[in-house]
Amino acid sequence: MNKIKIVTDSCSDLPDHIIKKYDIRMLPTPVHIGDESFLDRETLSTDEFYQKLEDGAMPSTSQISPGKYEQVFREELKKDNQVLALCFSGELSGIFQSAALAKKNIGSDDIKVVDTRSASIGFGMTVLRVAKAIKEGKTLSELIEIAVDSAAYMEHIFAVGSIEMLKRGGRISGGKAMIANVLNIKPILHFEDGEILPYSKVRGKKKMMQFLIDEMKEAGERPDKEMIGINHSASPELAEKIKSKIENKFGTEEFLIGEIGAAIGSHAGPGTVSVFFRGKEKIAEPVVI
Repeated sequence: MNKIKIVTDSCSDLPDHIIKKYDIRMLPTPVHIGDESFLDRETLSTDEFYQKLEDGAMPSTSQISPGKYEQVFREELKKDNQVLALCFSGELSGIFQSAALAKKNIGSDDIKVVDTRSASIGFGMTVLRVAKAIKEGKTLSELIEIAVDSAAYMEHIFAVGSIEMLKRGGRISGGKAMIANVLNIKPILHFEDGEILPYSKVRGKKKMMQFLIDEMKEAGERPDKEMIGINHSASPELAEKIKSKIENKFGTEEFLIGEIGAAIGSHAGPGTVSVFFRGKEKIAEPVVI
């Protein structure tokens, strides 16, 4: 075999410069707005997406098809590459199932598929760690161990900016949404084995930022030494403020900062900010086939 190729999806929210630097094959998630269909970050930029949200659009997403994965897998095998497909949480999308079906149809042991049970930059951090390990010459089995270890301990904490998007998604009632808006309440969500669950709530941005810092101190495994991920939806200034607070608190040197794309932004909405870090305890059971 020639080399190992990472195939992943745009739910990882990886910045373009990382994708190019590590030669990652990124598959865009389909996004639907009204009668139009787009491909996340390919035919619909993040700026265009958030402008559509501001204009009142109600987006939805669908999974990448098994046929698309099969096409991509076959192309990589023809190049004499082994394939490691790292996928968005199977609890939230059929993307992992699509990749798994494509592997089954092809029947090659040179394809491995991982349900990372993660999302957004938390997912992207696992992809990045694997990409770095490829450059170090790790084998496919070693890369799978790295991916599983990274994803199993990856904490995701989201401070949701759009109560309206939570209401649309059925995660909060209309009455609770109205009260939250009036009182400036910021719902806090987190991931547990690939599922999004309510975690806490705070009032105002200052308390929200402090909550995120406190959680990192409480649950983080050496936040001064480990990479920290920060993601935002059309809120770069807020992301920079949180980064500065983390630097001042922990002395962290390595960050992965990105913008939430249409695939995740369709559910989180504008104004959302999230932090991702290696936790002290295992919180997910990634699946490998």
